[in-house]
Amino acid sequence: MIRTATRRAGLAVLAAGAFGLVSMAAVAPARAASDTVLLIDAIELSGGGATVGTNWRDAVDLAVKDINKTGGILGRKIVVKHFDTQSNPGVSKGVITKALDQNPYVVLGPIYSSSTKVNMIVTQRAEVPQIVGSEAAAITQAGNPYIFRTSFGQSASMPKLANYMKDQVKAKSVAVIWVNNDFGKGGRDTAIKELKARGINIAADISTEVQQADFSAEVVKAKKSGADVLFAYLHEEESARLLIELKKQGYDRQIVGETTLASQKVLDLAKDAADGVKGHVGLTADAPIPAIQDFAKRFLAAYGRKPDHNGIKGYVAVHVVKEITERMGKFDQKGFAKALHCTTITTKQEPGVLMDISYDMNGDVDRASFLVEVRNGKQVVTGVLPKLGKSAGC
Repeated sequence: MIRTATRRAGLAVLAAGAFGLVSMAAVAPARAASDTVLLIDAIELSGGGATVGTNWRDAVDLAVKDINKTGGILGRKIVVKHFDTQSNPGVSKGVITKALDQNPYVVLGPIYSSSTKVNMIVTQRAEVPQIVGSEAAAITQAGNPYIFRTSFGQSASMPKLANYMKDQVKAKSVAVIWVNNDFGKGGRDTAIKELKARGINIAADISTEVQQADFSAEVVKAKKSGADVLFAYLHEEESARLLIELKKQGYDRQIVGETTLASQKVLDLAKDAADGVKGHVGLTADAPIPAIQDFAKRFLAAYGRKPDHNGIKGYVAVHVVKEITERMGKFDQKGFAKALHCTTITTKQEPGVLMDISYDMNGDVDRASFLVEVRNGKQVVTGVLPKLGKSAGC
């Protein structure tokens, strides 16, 4: 049964002071609790993840406004409150612990996998569904029935990437540069496993640190390895710095990434150093899909910038909440978690999911994805990959 939001405004102010409550989307006037449904958004709004978190937050607000214009969910207007995790796992856990006092229906976020790994224990204990933008494989392998993604997990994205490296890039050997945190380790481990399974040699295995500024030594190692291809798996700002250093040192081998490397923020920061980058992306505002293109135009009109994949993930998350709740015909958190496992949401059923999306028993998603190349500072979609067609445990 939904935990209705009954705390007074004074508690919200207190939470803001203690845990960085940033904003409440102005989507509806104050109403009786029975007329609203509360979503808590715990997301990176400061620290290293501020860029990705801001895109997610703004898209969540846009989704809430869209849904509320058409009557909300089962006649209830959505109220969303945003909490800043400060890109810090410890803060993230404290934020969600405090936010649960306000009795939200569903928790959204965060994106950083290291934060999700510690705070999803809190939402599981409270039996509150949580929809995240995190990609580390371990998140949905922990047996938590209340955790779900809106992005590919690494177990879904890396096989597609490895197939692309083997069949289209024709890679024989790869230098892997990755960030040393939960996100990076999970991606590195899964990518190397998939590459080796396809007979591709790992010529160099190079770790880097979160918010690292100087990548000169790593580029030297990659060049000395003699690898045909460099695979980079880092956060946005680090990815841009790496690309700038690669250009500075005249690196002339193919550079391939997975979603982040070709994201809009990286292109904005790296500029022409990103040209020529290729890779697999789960979501992109440049996808040749009318619903995504319409979302991107409305996001640009609302916020003055082009959304990245994190924005798409946030927008989809709210519409997933809407569709599953309306299927049930009631607000039921345990029922929501059960109903979202082993199900498919089509754009005919709920246009706001933008692309048909399927969930498996672990809370992982399956849908079509894209091959891209960066040309003149823009993502150009060069191919569309179908669903994997796997429904683990279903």
